[in-house]
Amino acid sequence: MSTAPQAMRVSAPPLTRPETGLMVFAALAAAAVGVLGLASSFDAVSAAAVRWAFGTPWMLPIGIDVAIPVFTAANLLLIRMNMPLAWVRFVPWALTGVTCWLNVAAGQSLSARLAHGTMPLLWVVFSEIAAHVYAVRIGAATGSRMEKIRRSRWLLAFPSTFALWRRMTLWEVTSYSEALAREKERQLARADLRETYGRRWRKHTPRRTRVLLKLGELAPADEQAPPDAEPEPACEGEPKPKQRPRRSKAKATRTPDQLLSEARKATAGWSDAELTADRIRTAVHVSAANSRMLRDTLKTERANSGDVGNEPAAVAA
Repeated sequence: MSTAPQAMRVSAPPLTRPETGLMVFAALAAAAVGVLGLASSFDAVSAAAVRWAFGTPWMLPIGIDVAIPVFTAANLLLIRMNMPLAWVRFVPWALTGVTCWLNVAAGQSLSARLAHGTMPLLWVVFSEIAAHVYAVRIGAATGSRMEKIRRSRWLLAFPSTFALWRRMTLWEVTSYSEALAREKERQLARADLRETYGRRWRKHTPRRTRVLLKLGELAPADEQAPPDAEPEPACEGEPKPKQRPRRSKAKATRTPDQLLSEARKATAGWSDAELTADRIRTAVHVSAANSRMLRDTLKTERANSGDVGNEPAAVAA
């Protein structure tokens, strides 16, 4: 079984100058609208706090409204340091719900309550968009963000899609294209095993091959099945399974230094954006775990010295 070529991750094209200008304008306008929403909330809640006999009315809107951008910034920093906390992103939403309720309570008429309650929501919508963009960019750079499966695939083939999603989750396959490539290899391997061992191929297939088939890690170039693996003997009176002639040439296992040397040569002309685990796995023909390790080592070399030929850190086998 050979490793099939994998589809590369499709990255968004770089922004043109007009698009960059439009993005900057949209960000500034959204920030201005958010500030206006916080200012409107401050005036309304302060006036209500005076009616509610607060000793220092300004502390109520300041304490709530300032906490919203603070927790938003904390969420973005945690994402940047690759230490996200799921519950932190909901704190600004909870605080916004509180300030919206206070604004609604401060209004005298239905229109005033609707207007006062809507203004603080603008800041949370803006911060949620910024957090989403930031998380996607960081996840794409580190390879830790798991790509989503298309809804159309869930509708057209739910059982197989659920099995694909389950393998992606269990074995930390973050790339959807890599998961599809593994699934293609798995289906081809099942066809080969059935052709080799017959209809009862599960009984006669070596245990190691069955485990690799279940994991989806199907015979990478450096993980060939042992040559002495023989199928279990058939019962008396049962026809022997058909077997293909065994291939005589087996590929020698490569050391981590050899893998790293081949990866350096293959990626010498690549840019930092092109240095992904998918491309390295296709170019060097290694397993997914080794491709991610090679990617991290090569990126560390480039970040430290800017020269790929320097002596790197050790790569795990």
